[in-house]
Amino acid sequence: MARIAAVTGAGKGIGLEIARQLAALKFTVILTARNEGQGKTAAAGLTGDVHFIPLDVTDDASISRFASRVEADFGRLDVLVNNAGIISTPAGFSSSSTQEILKVMETNLSGPVRVTKSVLHLLKKSSDGRVIHLSSGMGSQKDLQTGGYTGYRLSKWSLNGLTQLMAADLKPDRIQVFSMCPGWVKTDMGGSAAPRSVEQGADTAIWLATSSEPVSGGFYRDRKPISW
Repeated sequence: MARIAAVTGAGKGIGLEIARQLAALKFTVILTARNEGQGKTAAAGLTGDVHFIPLDVTDDASISRFASRVEADFGRLDVLVNNAGIISTPAGFSSSSTQEILKVMETNLSGPVRVTKSVLHLLKKSSDGRVIHLSSGMGSQKDLQTGGYTGYRLSKWSLNGLTQLMAADLKPDRIQVFSMCPGWVKTDMGGSAAPRSVEQGADTAIWLATSSEPVSGGFYRDRKPISW
């Protein structure tokens, strides 16, 4: 029986590449995107068992519809990749507006919380449930000290904390939870100067979804643990 994976924010970039690689490994893939046209086009361009469901991770009604569709169409979920995210301006704390900080937190932290909780009962039906959070080294404790990108850094630091809390809480349910840093990837968010391809950025997510090596509650880059 094929494993079932959902990838948020998969209309383009790293999320789309994660969906592509999972489909190539014979997963049933639920590709989600806020932009319905972009999401449908992305799903249609992939080879394998790929299904599109619209999802705005900041909208409770959209999340509810997504969870209902997953339950009705698939009955369970084995892997959830919380990839959807946005970047903040480079501004430091004093120059960042409260509105911007909260907007980034809403997508990058509240989004994974809401989406995961909406399908948690479906992950509990899996014999090998996994949740993968797309975080960033910019949210590591050491990197916070360099300043700048306040909303983004704060959201990813918080997401790393969520990973550790979830891993402990969901251990009795046999659900593993991971954070990962894809590195600086050439996408719309990363920009053309980024040194890494989307294939490189997606690789660790695929490893976390399939390998028995990673330890739940860990933070990984290039298939290796990194410091919080």
